Amino acid sequence: MVDSAADPLGTLQRYFGHASLRAGQRDLVETVLEGRDLLAVMPTGSGKSLGFQLPAVLLPGMTLVVSPLIALMKDQVDDLNGRGIAAAALHSQVPGDGRRQVWRAAMQGTLRLLYVAPERFRSDVFVRWLRELPVSRFVVDEAHCVSQWGHDFRPDYRRLRAASLECRRSDGQPGRPPMAAFTATATPEVRDDIVDLLGLTAPRVIVAGFDRPNIRLVVRPVSGEDEKHQLLPGLVGARRALVYAATRRGAEAASGTLCAAAIPAAAYHAGLPDTERSRVQDGFAAGTVRVVCATNAFGMGIDRPDIDAVVHVDLPGSVEAYYQEIGRAGRDGRPATATLLWHYRDVKTREFLIDRARDSRPDRSDTVIDPAELARRKELEHAQLRRMVAYADGAGCLRATILRYFGDPAAREPCGVCSTCDRRAPLDAAGCLFLRKILAGVARAGERYGARKVAAMLAGDIEVLPEPLTRLSTTGLLRHESPRAIERWIDSACAAGLLRTSGDRYRTLSLTQRGREVMAGRVDEIMLAMPLVRPLRVGRRVAVRWTRRRRRRG
Repeated sequence: MVDSAADPLGTLQRYFGHASLRAGQRDLVETVLEGRDLLAVMPTGSGKSLGFQLPAVLLPGMTLVVSPLIALMKDQVDDLNGRGIAAAALHSQVPGDGRRQVWRAAMQGTLRLLYVAPERFRSDVFVRWLRELPVSRFVVDEAHCVSQWGHDFRPDYRRLRAASLECRRSDGQPGRPPMAAFTATATPEVRDDIVDLLGLTAPRVIVAGFDRPNIRLVVRPVSGEDEKHQLLPGLVGARRALVYAATRRGAEAASGTLCAAAIPAAAYHAGLPDTERSRVQDGFAAGTVRVVCATNAFGMGIDRPDIDAVVHVDLPGSVEAYYQEIGRAGRDGRPATATLLWHYRDVKTREFLIDRARDSRPDRSDTVIDPAELARRKELEHAQLRRMVAYADGAGCLRATILRYFGDPAAREPCGVCSTCDRRAPLDAAGCLFLRKILAGVARAGERYGARKVAAMLAGDIEVLPEPLTRLSTTGLLRHESPRAIERWIDSACAAGLLRTSGDRYRTLSLTQRGREVMAGRVDEIMLAMPLVRPLRVGRRVAVRWTRRRRRRG
C-alpha cells in the first residue's frame, strides 16, 4: 500500500509528473477522496482519468474501474504500470492463466486499480468474488453507456448498480463503496439517467465546458466516394491524424488511399487479429504509426497530445460519438482540425447499420433481447442520426450547434473559426432581393408551414402543396430555382436569426423581428452564411464571388 494520503501533490508529482492539478481535476480528486458519489461530465482531453487514478494511489484498498473498450483498458493499464502504479485488466482477451494472476494480485492487495469490462458482471462467480475484495471506489468510465439515451448504450451497464452493492468497502464502513461516474458526452437527459440507473446518492455533478476552441470544425460536402479519396491525402498531409470510417471496409479503403499517396497509415477495426490491433494501437501510442484509419472501435483512451487532424470520411452515428472522436485532436492546445466529409448517401449506410447491427448480434444464453426494447433502441438511434445529419447539413455555426446540443451556456454564434462561419459574407443587392422574396413567402404562407412546403411553394411545385399554398402571390416567385436550393437559403436565414422554427415535430417557420425588418428593406447590410447549394439565378455576381471565395480557401 502506498501511504501518500497526507501529500496528494507530492504523489501527483511522483507518479504523474505534474506539479499541480487543473481546476476541474482538483474538484474531481477532492470529491473522490471525500467519499462522495460523483458524476463528472468533462470533454475529451480534459484529464478526467486523473480524477480517479490519483485517488486510487492515495486510498487504501483497490479502485475498481468499469471500462467498455479493450483498447481503452490496455492503454490506461500500460500507462499506469509504466508509472509504477500496479494496475491490471480483466476482459475477453485475457487468457485463463492471465485472469488467475490478476485475481491473485487483487486478493493479495497488490493492485491499486483493476479495470474490468462490463460483460464481466454477467458472471455470478465474478460478482461473488467481488465480495472478498476491499474496494475503495467503484468507478464507471464512459458512464453514458448506462443510459438508453446515450449514444453507446450497453445493456451490461445496467448490472452495475446491483454489482456495486456486492462490493466490500475497504474502509470497513457499511454499504457499497462510493461511486464515481465519468463521461465526456452526456446531454442533460443522459445525466439524469446516469444518476438514477447507477443509484448515485446525492452526487456532486461537475460539468465542465464542452468547447475545444483550438479545434477548427469543418464540414465539407462531397459528391461521393471518389471525391472523398481524392481529398483525404491533402487533409492528412504530414500531420499525425485519425481517420474514422463507418465500416471495416471503409477503414481499409482509407488506409489504402493514404498508403498509395506515400502517407504511412494503418487500419484498425474489430475484424483484424488481436495481434494486429495491438500492433497498431501500440505503434500509434508510441508515435511509430502516424495515421490510423479506424472504425469507432479505436480512439477511446488514446492520449497522444499531438494529434493534429481528425477526418471523418463517413457520417458518424450521433453528435455524441462525433464529439468524442474529434476530441482526440489538439490535446496539447495547439491548433487542430476536425473535418467531416459529408455526402447524403452516408445516411443510408448508417441506417443500415442501425437496423442490422442488433439483429445480427450473436445470441447469448444468458441474454434475452426484448423485441420491444430492441425497437425502442433502434428508434432512438435513428433520432440520434437525424440530429447528426442536422449538424452536417445545417447552416448554423458548427461550434454553437454542438455546444447547444450538450446544454453548454457558452454557446455563441458566430464562433468565427468553423467552416460555416467562414462562409459568412454580406449579400449584394441581388442576394438581398432573393432573401426578401423567401421571407415574404414565409409571411404570405401565414407562418404556418415548414421549410419544405415553403420552398416548394416559392419554386412553383404546386402538385405537392396543400391547396391554400397554390394560389398565393408568392407561389412560383422563385420558379427558376430548385426547392432544394431554396431550402438551403431558408436554413441560412434561420442561422442568421431572420427565421425561427417551432419546437414541435412540424418545424413551422416564422419571422423574427429582424427578419421582418430585412423583408421590409429596412436593414442595409445582411451577413449570411452563403448556402453550399446556391440558387441558379441569385445573380451572377453573387454566384461567381462565392465560387471564387471557396476556391481561394480550398
